[in-house]
Amino acid sequence: MDEDKYPAPSSRRRFVKGIVGSAAMGSLGVAGSGLTTVPTNRSGVGGGSVKAKVIKNTDGPANRGMSQIPITVEDGALKGLWPTAVDGGEVEDGVATATLGGVEYSNKWFQYCGIQTHPKIAPESEADNFLRVDNGSDGSITYDWQSELEAGAKLTVDDFADYEEWGNGVGDDGLGKPAAANWRSVEADSSLPVQVIRSPEIERLAEDDEWIAASTEKGFIAWLNKCTHLCCVPSGFKQSATVDGAANAVYCQCHQSIYDPFDVVSKVFTAFPRPEE
Repeated sequence: MDEDKYPAPSSRRRFVKGIVGSAAMGSLGVAGSGLTTVPTNRSGVGGGSVKAKVIKNTDGPANRGMSQIPITVEDGALKGLWPTAVDGGEVEDGVATATLGGVEYSNKWFQYCGIQTHPKIAPESEADNFLRVDNGSDGSITYDWQSELEAGAKLTVDDFADYEEWGNGVGDDGLGKPAAANWRSVEADSSLPVQVIRSPEIERLAEDDEWIAASTEKGFIAWLNKCTHLCCVPSGFKQSATVDGAANAVYCQCHQSIYDPFDVVSKVFTAFPRPEE
């Protein structure tokens, strides 16, 4: 069974009404377009089983977490790590892999929900890896504080200077400051939606976890923001005060899946093959 296309049955309500208003409808539009790009066959290259690090799914119909994007800081700007940019990274049999924090990191982590058709997911593709400001141009929900930033600008450490105190009236203040971003999307026809948080909790986790220490920096953690249920773009971290368990978590408004960005786990899934080159 294709776990990305046919998730396990759930008794939870399928839609949320009156919680996030028109912004949610914008995200539903994004989700719909994402669904149309999911292939109905398995032709292509570079697919198959892969073990990825994901932020854990804790509730709702999603059957696994969203894939983490290793991150570093370069000249004060946030940058996602592509496997071939990691020391020792290589491309073999159409897959880019690297060992990072004792974990095999692969471009296959991101081959689901139509993302596998994005040209910058090809293992040897050259791309700008900086995380760049997404101010909701694709209809997704963003954060009020980001309105001060230029769309497409690099996100910087300075943008998150108040991360230890930041709050938006949802959940607990001081848990971390989030942002919506794009990755490997400069001069591309479509974007790779990302969410990033700077949090004291990530700094604490990095002290005792080899993977977290290697895949985060200065308390920043990032992931591909595509819900693994039906490929919606989640509204994100600290965006719902009305759903149990969602106030201090990542919430997908389409079908009520919840993810914990402070619980990174390993998950095996089937990556969709990329189109033939």
